[in-house]
Amino acid sequence: MTFERLGLGKKGEDFAAKLLKKSGYKIKERNYRSPAGEIDIIASESDTLAFIEVKTRSGNSFGMPEEAVNIRKQRQIINAAMYYLQAAKMEEMPARFDVVTVRVQGKALAGNIIKNAFDIS
Repeated sequence: MTFERLGLGKKGEDFAAKLLKKSGYKIKERNYRSPAGEIDIIASESDTLAFIEVKTRSGNSFGMPEEAVNIRKQRQIINAAMYYLQAAKMEEMPARFDVVTVRVQGKALAGNIIKNAFDIS
């Protein structure tokens, strides 16, 4: 992974965290790592815990940002979320999986929150 991609990803995650806060989410963790994998952002909204994947794109050559959250990535996020819930003894807490898409538009960033982007089934 190139430095530029790492920089873009970090900027996208920072932008996503700000967007989520403005939308009423409370950020609990960023870049949570477990033996099952990583989750970009864990946040709460009302009484629900949201496990959030952030995808940032500067162009269309790799498709829409949300298309990068394929079945394999979804399973990894689900497994990491299960690990988090068990470790925190929060298995009974309502939870969902959101995706935040971030696009570079000139010198600005634009984002979109997709709630319930996928589920365990």
